[in-house]
Amino acid sequence: MPRPIYMDHHATTPVLPEVRDAMLPFFTEQFGNASSVTHVYGKEAADAIEEARRSIADLIGAAPAEIVFTSGATESDNLAIRGGAHAGRGKGNHIITCAIEHEAVLETCRALEAEGFAVTCLPVDSRGMVDPGDVLRAIHPGTILVTIHAANNEIGALEPIADIGRITREKGILFHTDAAQAAGRVPVAVNGMNVDLLSLSAHKMYGPKGIGALYVRRKVALEPQITGGGQERKRRSGTLNVPAIAGFGKAAEIAKRDLPAEAPRLEALRDRLWSRISERIDGVVLNGPAENRLPGNLNVTFSHVEGEALLMALRETAALSTGSACASGTVRGSYVLRALGVPEEEAHSSLRFGLGRSNTEDHVDRVADHLARAVSRLRTISPFYQEARPS
Repeated sequence: MPRPIYMDHHATTPVLPEVRDAMLPFFTEQFGNASSVTHVYGKEAADAIEEARRSIADLIGAAPAEIVFTSGATESDNLAIRGGAHAGRGKGNHIITCAIEHEAVLETCRALEAEGFAVTCLPVDSRGMVDPGDVLRAIHPGTILVTIHAANNEIGALEPIADIGRITREKGILFHTDAAQAAGRVPVAVNGMNVDLLSLSAHKMYGPKGIGALYVRRKVALEPQITGGGQERKRRSGTLNVPAIAGFGKAAEIAKRDLPAEAPRLEALRDRLWSRISERIDGVVLNGPAENRLPGNLNVTFSHVEGEALLMALRETAALSTGSACASGTVRGSYVLRALGVPEEEAHSSLRFGLGRSNTEDHVDRVADHLARAVSRLRTISPFYQEARPS
């Protein structure tokens, strides 16, 4: 049977052939440990790592020495937030974040609260946007860290990072952003964004899983979270994952090369999908901002249809995700959508579309056709829709 059309690129992306080819030698003949530079095997590994470091730095406008390799964006968030908070504890104990951050940020902030830190979690507006004015108003003399993501993984909102960064820079406060969803999809420039720390993940930009990076601006102090042999300038110890790092570097190189053409292509596909959906299906709502969102992101509520039921109806046609998450054994509507003011019932009726390199106009049209039929069929058995439908 043919595989379903993949439209879940916010969850992960397939490894590109060029990325796979860049990795392969480091599994076999070039298998050295990058710390063992006294012989050719280790030197080859060390050279590959520095080449990748340059490519990743180039993607975000950083210096190679400011790139620290980690196991992924979750570890990068932990190193930035926990490491930054612990390093700055002598200056204060207050951290600012927002309600729709990834769990890697929110759970780390909750853990720091248990250690005695104070955390302010800012609200967002109905589009999912943080108001820089709220950040300014939340800052007080004990504030040591602000962490606001660059782009949201569910609704694609692109936050006003540069404006927030100007505030934190003026106040002398450490500023971290999780850019795992943004990097490679929209332009990311650490100096223009005024950030001190920035998290990245390879598998969101067609690289391998299990490898990420943290940009650390020069002279920023972090308490390491993994100690040992002192790799990565003593910020993150452990034998470096050379094959994955080589793949990450190639993925970053390709992302920068193709971004000027790929971003508008995905934006056009996204707009085509939304047009097809809104023309053929009544009772649909776009979640998140109409503008200032990731090019391939679409999050839609289909009133009076369970998101999980809709996924099941489409399982042979398209690979998508809902906005729902399972926490402590209880399925609730997406906390991101609820933070926007979306009612619980409608949060359960939402789907996230994540378009990527493999998607075409034909994919969009086929998914929209199947979606319209599935929604119609599910609504015929929904008593709530029968009551609410326009006469």
